[in-house]
Amino acid sequence: MELSSKYNPKESEEKWLKVWKDGNVFHAVPNSNKKPFTVVIPPPNVTGILHMGHALNNTLQDILIRYKRMNGFEALWMPGTDHAGIATQNVVEKQLAKEGKKRQDLGREEFTKRLWSWKKEYGDTIIHQLEKIGSSCDWPRTRFTMDDEYSEAVKEVFIRLFEKDLLYRGERIINWCPRCQTALSDEEAEHQEKNGKLYYLLYTFKDKTLSFPNAFIGNPEAGSPTETFGDDKFPGIVVATTRPETMLGDVAVAVNPQDPRYAHLIGQTLILPLVNREIKIIADDFVAAEFGTGAVKVTPAHDPNDFAMGQRHNLSLINVMHPDARINEKGGAYSGMDRFDARKKILADLEAQGLLVKMEDHKNSVGHCYRCDTVVEPYLSKQWFVKMRPLAKPALEAVKNGTIKIRPERWEKVYINWLEDTRDWCISRQIWWGHRIPVWYDKDGHVFVAKSETEAKAKAKAQHGHDVDLRQDEDVLDTWFSSWLWPFATLGWPKENPDLKFFYPTAALFTASEIIFFWVARMVMAGYEFMGKPPFTDVIIHGTVRDAKGRKMSKSLGNALDPLEIIEEYGADALRFSLIYNSGQDIYISKEKFEIGRNFANKIWNASRLVFTNCNDTLEKGDYENLDVKALDLPSRWIIGRFYETLAKTSNAIETYHNSEAEVLVQEFFWGSFCDWYLELIKAKWNDVNVQKTALFVLKNSLKLMHPFIPFVTEEIYSRMNTEGGCLSQASWPVLQKELIDQRAFDDMQTVIDVITAIRNIRTQWNVKPNETVDVILVPDNEANAKLLLENQGDIQRLGKLKTITVDAKVTAVKESANAVVGTLKVFIPLGGLVDLIAEKKRMQADIAVKQRSIDGLQSRLSNEAFVSKAPEDIIVKEKERLATLHKEIAELNKIVADLN
Repeated sequence: MELSSKYNPKESEEKWLKVWKDGNVFHAVPNSNKKPFTVVIPPPNVTGILHMGHALNNTLQDILIRYKRMNGFEALWMPGTDHAGIATQNVVEKQLAKEGKKRQDLGREEFTKRLWSWKKEYGDTIIHQLEKIGSSCDWPRTRFTMDDEYSEAVKEVFIRLFEKDLLYRGERIINWCPRCQTALSDEEAEHQEKNGKLYYLLYTFKDKTLSFPNAFIGNPEAGSPTETFGDDKFPGIVVATTRPETMLGDVAVAVNPQDPRYAHLIGQTLILPLVNREIKIIADDFVAAEFGTGAVKVTPAHDPNDFAMGQRHNLSLINVMHPDARINEKGGAYSGMDRFDARKKILADLEAQGLLVKMEDHKNSVGHCYRCDTVVEPYLSKQWFVKMRPLAKPALEAVKNGTIKIRPERWEKVYINWLEDTRDWCISRQIWWGHRIPVWYDKDGHVFVAKSETEAKAKAKAQHGHDVDLRQDEDVLDTWFSSWLWPFATLGWPKENPDLKFFYPTAALFTASEIIFFWVARMVMAGYEFMGKPPFTDVIIHGTVRDAKGRKMSKSLGNALDPLEIIEEYGADALRFSLIYNSGQDIYISKEKFEIGRNFANKIWNASRLVFTNCNDTLEKGDYENLDVKALDLPSRWIIGRFYETLAKTSNAIETYHNSEAEVLVQEFFWGSFCDWYLELIKAKWNDVNVQKTALFVLKNSLKLMHPFIPFVTEEIYSRMNTEGGCLSQASWPVLQKELIDQRAFDDMQTVIDVITAIRNIRTQWNVKPNETVDVILVPDNEANAKLLLENQGDIQRLGKLKTITVDAKVTAVKESANAVVGTLKVFIPLGGLVDLIAEKKRMQADIAVKQRSIDGLQSRLSNEAFVSKAPEDIIVKEKERLATLHKEIAELNKIVADLN
């Protein structure tokens, strides 16, 4: 059985993707005699195109699911996509804009048809792309958050929450995106630090006999107003704001009741600038006396804290903006202006009237729409909300008591903090793509919650005693309201069925940190509320894929790498292996780093080809599975022990989600121990049947060990060795045989390896020509070592390129020789006649001088405060590492010269 001279990843990937799909290899069935193991894919948006984050996330899941499948579990990896309400609607609206149309021109029904047509044509693109990286999902089960069965689950949840009084409709301040013209949850309004201004505005007293001392401004410790501060006084109160355009909706000015500066003014009347509305000075404990002037404008329709204050003081609500953030008719002269244009005009008018006291630079945390990056407007609107605190209790306790573990552990604190401070969730969205809210209203506004219009009309008839006309709520549900049900709705809930009973709860969830709140915490809430169980036991938060400079990959920065281009150039195995190999808290990747995975795939191929070529008869017979280990030589006992040692460590690394560590383990074993040492050691022994059996045994089991990480090349090679039927994807994980981990063989083989390495190092240090053989004298310190050296002198002589090898315990020194110490052994290589010793010593001394000059330069630079204070941290670290390396190299060279002397 021969392998071609070169591995062709494209050919192999196309072949095995078809075999896996046609054979339904990854299909999981309920009620089997195996234990279930379930992972649900974080559903990518239907608008999505595969990016490096997807590639990383799905490779991590695939490693675990392949490993569990090979370990005898009924492993289900549930795939699917999310309808992504705002994102998908934006895509289709942009298409319409190219035709000169808006969705309103089509109407809701026609626009929705257009959305479904787009989904049908493009919605599965990312699913096909995920297949290309080797994701072993149960693809026929692929779900969509708006398929019919899933929609029934969403309606059921809405109705149950409503009936338990956990869901309500109310007028509240919500996050409003003027671009998308929809409400957003708190988590969807991503806050960004912005350099802005704090504006100080003067609101004058109605009573012209009143004034306010200038010295009180920004000075909460000023004392009582009976003190004298001179004649520098204001004819009113100065308030500080970052959003002066909202002053058009002010209904009060608030101060802290304990602030002595304002105590005598509480209840007085102010004149709202530009609008000339009379507003009162009120007292509220919420006001921070130390912020700004200690007096704040109150705009209940445009600020959540002001809204709460308005509720406490029974203040009126004045909304001064249209949904597109233009000032409405209540804004008087500013009506029709964009909010930011209005801000400029208002400030100019205030300044002209002497009412703009001052401006200060101010850092402000500003909410932005997570989809279009528009500045979000706090906006008074009637919306549907979920009461979160009752749902949060079991979700909070599950992490606190260890029922659910979040890894790395530092993310548990983030999860807990959010749940302890969670607020009601705004779930209604003013768009057309999504699950329409299952609520109908009669002409008087009575609410009927039902799964269908027919059911709603029946409820209305029961209430009114006759048929009535109903209209359905225009809004749709937040996308996350459907995706928080993902672990059980994908399994057919609310219907009782074998899948749900067998595969729920799931086991592990792999996700990114930014959706801990959006999705992870809410799924835990839903799991306890509707299933009575947590949806999973482990949450693995993986890092962010960044470029070599540490920047997050993005289209806007132009630093994004396309996974499909990487697959085309390097292969899917290279993509997968390189991503995981380079992963840590974050993944720093550049195109060149994918050579790591490509080179490893090629190494596996070439090593397998070498073994096949030399073991063809034994391979054909297939009788290499049962080895008589006692009959094997030291290298063969060693490599088998090393395999089982690596198997144990790799299994543990996968089980504990240390996948990068697992990849390093398998690469070091296969490339280092098996290829670089074992295959070199047995080059002269291929005629030995036991050696052939060992090589084939280790190769076949190594393919199993490596398969979860690098599935295509391992599947291709394994198919030439397979005597069991089925794919490698369906094969059993190797069974650990601890008794074959032979520590004595490890120690002895390590001594042989160290001796060969010492000989090679001396040859390199003294510039011995590669093809020139040398003499070596090995000096053991005991009989066991002497016996070990004699038994393995053939391997030492061949790999060390030796003319002669002498094992003599009586030797103490050898004239004009280079030497090394290996444990308690000594290695001497006579150099007389082999190299020009005088010239070599001069070369080394010159090298020492060059290195010393480099050391002097580095030390001077690192002791320069100006350099250290300005240089980037990574540069300082690299310079220190280089300095340490140079010191080590000089010490080694000095030792060589001294030994020779």
